[in-house]
Amino acid sequence: MKQISGNKLLVKALKEEGVEVLFGYPGACTIDISDELYKQSGIDIVLPRHEQALVHEADAYARTTGKVGVCLVTSGPGASNLVTGLATANYDSVPLVCFTGQVARYLIGNDAFQEVDIVGITRSITKYGVTVRRREDLGRIIKEAFYIARTGRPGPVLIDLPKDVMCEMGSAEYPKSVNIRGYKPNTSVHIGQLKKALKMLQKAKRPLFLAGGGVNISRANELFTQVVDKTQVPVVTTVMGRGAISTKHPLYIGNVGMHGAYAANMAVSSCDLLFSIGTRFNDRVTGKLHAFAPHAQIVHIDIDTASISRNIQVDIPIVADAKEAISKMAEYAEELNTKKWIAEIEKWQAEHPLTMKQRKLMSPLDIIQEINNQFDEAILVTDVGQHQMLVSQYADITEKKQLIMSGGLGTMGYGLPGSIGAKIGNPDTPVISISGDGGIQMNIQEMATAVLEELPVITCIFNNEYLGMVRQWQKLFYGKRYSMTNLKAGALSRRTNGEEYPPEYVPDFVKLAESYGAKGIRVTKKEEIAAAFEEAKKNTKAPTIIEFIIDPEEMVYPMIQPGGTLEDMIMDC
Repeated sequence: MKQISGNKLLVKALKEEGVEVLFGYPGACTIDISDELYKQSGIDIVLPRHEQALVHEADAYARTTGKVGVCLVTSGPGASNLVTGLATANYDSVPLVCFTGQVARYLIGNDAFQEVDIVGITRSITKYGVTVRRREDLGRIIKEAFYIARTGRPGPVLIDLPKDVMCEMGSAEYPKSVNIRGYKPNTSVHIGQLKKALKMLQKAKRPLFLAGGGVNISRANELFTQVVDKTQVPVVTTVMGRGAISTKHPLYIGNVGMHGAYAANMAVSSCDLLFSIGTRFNDRVTGKLHAFAPHAQIVHIDIDTASISRNIQVDIPIVADAKEAISKMAEYAEELNTKKWIAEIEKWQAEHPLTMKQRKLMSPLDIIQEINNQFDEAILVTDVGQHQMLVSQYADITEKKQLIMSGGLGTMGYGLPGSIGAKIGNPDTPVISISGDGGIQMNIQEMATAVLEELPVITCIFNNEYLGMVRQWQKLFYGKRYSMTNLKAGALSRRTNGEEYPPEYVPDFVKLAESYGAKGIRVTKKEEIAAAFEEAKKNTKAPTIIEFIIDPEEMVYPMIQPGGTLEDMIMDC
């Protein structure tokens, strides 16, 4: 039987798994794998500028295509630079397979050059991690990794590859099937439980659907819309669930939680049945746990058994894939008379509509509304902070528009690399990243990747000269003591007791864009917004940075007070 090296088998395995794009950064322990990848055709290799950005790019590629994202990095710092990205993917249930180089087996444990126990380091933030100790196990482990990453609750899997194992000769066979004794994810729906839940729904006077990220992950949006149309039950979403149903749908109320719409939070607090699908009920959604949906019976559908009744005790648990469950709901659900309940919700919407104060200066809402106007089809990728919450509140997410972000971990620096991964996976779809002036600088080096890959992503920077979300908390709850949040501050501010700042912002984002070979545009007035996007759309072979100069006093409302309930909303200030 023909024998090949582990490096060759890895490349063969990637092709067998249908991998079209690999995000990789080389090093001593993976140079032989890089050499094998050089000899093949069919897999595009993307060379980012930092391993953290690399894993975010693979993550966004996976989120927007439904495929498994694939990474390759070297040992030591190459591997440890993956940690933030793996945690990001783990929280948001993103299927990744990440290969890390490792020193030869006889050196493991000897503090060899660029040796770290990456499997140990990442054990709590990966779905599965393993070091390949024997060449004969390599094919099986890779096959299992892809299966584990994409099944059940998706997540990141890490395979650590000692250099000597990969050079060793062995079988060229790659397994056709997987049989893992301790891993048998359930996706089918317990029909008895589902019918019980639907019966409860039928009896409810004030029913409410809560759609989480699981609906988007399972790509059940169309089916879920059918169920909503059939039942006439209103819908709220988590931030990660935004887009589970079109935000323009008449029964969609808005996001729930810390920065949720007033009507959405009031609906959760007043409903008598909360029918939740694909959400973990984290603290940003629930507020004070004992006061969450206090009058409601709760149905919870989730693919992850561990997520059910972990934070919120539920009345009817259903362990199932969201799409499978919603498909069955579409069969069995019946129309309800919800007109009186909907009228009550509409009254809340009229009392406190989701809007921002009209100002003479350009506001984030002006920018987001222009994106809504100019882009019928798009992928929006946000960083983390005020801009993220504003986009999740005001961006239209419809059948042709998708919103992705780091939701569970809240990773600054996700936006730009995320847009690159999304554009590589969806070359014919406009991709717009939205970042603050803080988050954009955490992975700004990826502008080089976007230029060299000829990716016409549009990068919006909301520049308010501050770390805006932390500043908002400092303004509301810390007596306006803006400690460590002013991005113009430096040695000069320390010398003058914080009263003076350099006259110019560092860096000049327009010049920085141009230095990379991208286009740079600065917008200071709302009248310039439309033209800036029109100009960016003409730039079809390179990225564009649009820097929007925003008032630091712009805030995100509504906002739940720390330790408060969903009814303890600060509406404006």
